[in-house]
Amino acid sequence: MKNFKLSVSFIFLLVLLTACSMGKDASNEASEGLNSKEEQTVELSIGLMPAVDAAPILLAEKEGYYDSLGLDLNATIYTNGNNRQSALQTNELDGAMTDLIAFINTQQNGFETKIVTSTDGSFAFLVDDKFEKEGKKQLGIMEVSVSNYLADNYISSNYDVKKVYIPEIPARLEMLKTGQLDIGFFPEPIASKGELAGLTKLVSVTDDDGYMPEAMVFTPQAIKEKREAIKRFITGYNQAVDAINQDDTLAREVLIETINLDPEIQDFITLPTYHHARVPNNAYINKIINWIENAQGIKIDLEYEDMIAEEFTNS
Repeated sequence: MKNFKLSVSFIFLLVLLTACSMGKDASNEASEGLNSKEEQTVELSIGLMPAVDAAPILLAEKEGYYDSLGLDLNATIYTNGNNRQSALQTNELDGAMTDLIAFINTQQNGFETKIVTSTDGSFAFLVDDKFEKEGKKQLGIMEVSVSNYLADNYISSNYDVKKVYIPEIPARLEMLKTGQLDIGFFPEPIASKGELAGLTKLVSVTDDDGYMPEAMVFTPQAIKEKREAIKRFITGYNQAVDAINQDDTLAREVLIETINLDPEIQDFITLPTYHHARVPNNAYINKIINWIENAQGIKIDLEYEDMIAEEFTNS
């Protein structure tokens, strides 16, 4: 009887040890599966413009932030906004840098994207050395664009202007240099190319009620299917913003290197204050919508919640 009790005890202990071992193995397998998921490389394709907004993204790519996060980022710089928009609408891109005037117009026309983060831009209105404040001024801008919006907010109230719509930036710059325009609108760092050539920044804009009218937008398909990739994109973006805010030379150098600019413009570039990823608030979006309705004579029928993807900046 004594031996029987001992055997039962031994068998019970053996079963308990086996169960614990199985539980530990299952836990290890689950942990390994989680780590494997975290280490899996994910892909994302985006379109950028040759503007200072792109600096955190370009720096994150250059310094390997995205590689360390397991993000294979394919970032293409477009010199033509129409080509960038076409690539986005044909699903060649998951997301793109755009201005809010173009974004709201395309939303209104039925092509849906969502703002994942605002971007921080810098723009300047340039003049030549003969510029005088008095008299009618020929102002070179693009019609349905951020340039027209900023002109109404920062130039038209202070100068008597006649708007001249010139879509191509190089042509606009040449017309200003040859005296065919009195004032011209340019994004940075293109504005600094003009300054290096002898033009003067009449007005620089790096803050418009706490934001700038620009953003990174992504398609609904990308937001649904590439959520993890977008999260890692935002993480790398924020890391680059921190680095730039400690030393803005990083932004200047990566812009000159990537956009193939004359190194002499480095100290001329007017940089914005870069912020961690964030979405524009309802009041700012409404400000843009009100301007579009007045400037274009149309009614915008869009809801704030349908234009914003807050989940990537709220975590």
